[in-house]
Amino acid sequence: MSQDFNKDNKENGTNRKETDAQRPTLGMSNRLTNYGDADFSLFLRKAFIKGMGYTDDALSRPVIGIANTYSGYNACHGNVPGLVESVKRGVMLAGGLPVDFPTITLHESFANPTSMYLRNLMALDTEEMIRAQPMDAVVLIGGCDKTVPAQLMAAASAGVPTVQVVTGPMLAGSHRGTRVGACTDCRRYWASYRGNDIDEAEINEVNDKLVPTVGTCSVMGTASTMACLAETLGIMLPNSATAPAVYADRQRIAEQSGAQAVALAHAGVTPDQILTPEAFENALRVLLSLGGSTNALIHLTAIAGRLGIDIDLEAFDRMSQETPVLMDLKPSGEGYMEDLHRAGGLPTLLRELKPLLHLNAMTINGHTLGENIDAAVHLIDQKVVRSMHSPVYAQGGIAVLRGNLAPSGAIIKQSAASAELMTHRGRAVVFTGLEDLANRIDDPDLDVQAEDVLVLQNIGPKGAPGMPEAGYIPIPKKLASQGVKDMVRISDGRMSGTAAGTIVLHVSPESAEGGPLGLVRDGDFISLDVANNQLDLEVDNKELDARRQELKGEEGGAPLLGYRRLFMEQILQAEQGCDFRACRPEPTCRIPRQNEA
Repeated sequence: MSQDFNKDNKENGTNRKETDAQRPTLGMSNRLTNYGDADFSLFLRKAFIKGMGYTDDALSRPVIGIANTYSGYNACHGNVPGLVESVKRGVMLAGGLPVDFPTITLHESFANPTSMYLRNLMALDTEEMIRAQPMDAVVLIGGCDKTVPAQLMAAASAGVPTVQVVTGPMLAGSHRGTRVGACTDCRRYWASYRGNDIDEAEINEVNDKLVPTVGTCSVMGTASTMACLAETLGIMLPNSATAPAVYADRQRIAEQSGAQAVALAHAGVTPDQILTPEAFENALRVLLSLGGSTNALIHLTAIAGRLGIDIDLEAFDRMSQETPVLMDLKPSGEGYMEDLHRAGGLPTLLRELKPLLHLNAMTINGHTLGENIDAAVHLIDQKVVRSMHSPVYAQGGIAVLRGNLAPSGAIIKQSAASAELMTHRGRAVVFTGLEDLANRIDDPDLDVQAEDVLVLQNIGPKGAPGMPEAGYIPIPKKLASQGVKDMVRISDGRMSGTAAGTIVLHVSPESAEGGPLGLVRDGDFISLDVANNQLDLEVDNKELDARRQELKGEEGGAPLLGYRRLFMEQILQAEQGCDFRACRPEPTCRIPRQNEA
């Protein structure tokens, strides 16, 4: 791969002579419809697209597809129409022909039963639209939690030169003089309402203040985490993860991304040349230092898995032990994404992590990660990114747990947990599913104490289905009203990246796959020891075998059809990224490797 594929573009303004001297592009002759006559196929294609007013000159240019994920249901993507126009401008200034096309779009709050259930569908849709339509490169515009992972999964499989663009975070709002933002503060105020600390009038008032602009959540939730990881991976332009959705910076980044897509088309730089094992190791390192969303580990596993790269949870945990959390943003810290942008963006963190990164990893602008870090503005007095000597949290944000309750692993966001609960032994209070949780969690007669362990079963990839973000089990109302703020909570589901608490997630195998979590009963004792990576159920194997036999005769139900059937037949467990089995080739390498830096 050329490291100088921008050089001929004269500051992203390619002229026709230079284009002809570069790697030939296929344009409208790419991926012809099968009529048995290639010349007729091209003739027919050009005839129809000329109905939209294109000239032969325009149709002779490199074609850059632009995935348009705008939806009236998706406030996180409210600025997409403007970004599409900015990308188009960049493409045309660089001598290409931009063509936007729609794909599935997902918003966390507008997807039933959960957006994770539809992430793989969006990945399939995006991948096949890239494969089916003529384009020499593609610009993928996403933002809300599952959209960027779906797009990167698609890009990894489709193999077409790709530039990722994110919609950017919303600005923080203000409630009675206090800065607020989605969605950590959504959860904080809702917990206060459940605990009778604020009344209905105030909860309705704050509801108007939490999302003051379009854009993704303003904290280090899944959307912000994935934006930072996409930049770290090198599939997005440097310093493009943090610009707020409503800033002019975001439009300029989109224009530059359009021009970069033309350069990639000419150079033939495909995602597998950027998304290397070194790039994923960098991303894992940054995930830990961000105090980032636990969801991102599933998404990185899925993206890497599309390229035959497997993630070793034990090695990831060793990486965590030597990687401090440096990002002082909610929910692990105090700030918001706009603060990080003013502090120099992601390069400020990458600069601090330089000794731990693969600096020679190549990025889409033709420069290495190290070169991009060196070229970024260095702000000395910023307060958002801590130094290695003064971390927010001494170890990485995520720890991996094993034990007889999680034979294939579980995780905990230790940077957002309560220190006094990191070693804990308690009596299980079990909910068999979401309906049971909804029916009993606020029952004043619920037999529960603050020292107990809340267990939620059957919310894994198959059990829910779709592994919803219900792992953030609410504190029972009878305890919340007494001032209890946190308890150990365990499930085979996920938790929003914006949430905090001592919450064990992604327990695998899940309950619906016969995992031990489904065998837990009220009154069993569970021990958690994060320092020693242990999660154990204090029930002997003979009793567990008897419980397992009891469950065997309970299976059944109506036959499944359509996407639900595909999902249930193909979905993999959390440690394999919850991707579809048919989309994941046999792994050829396993990361993180020894001596990752």
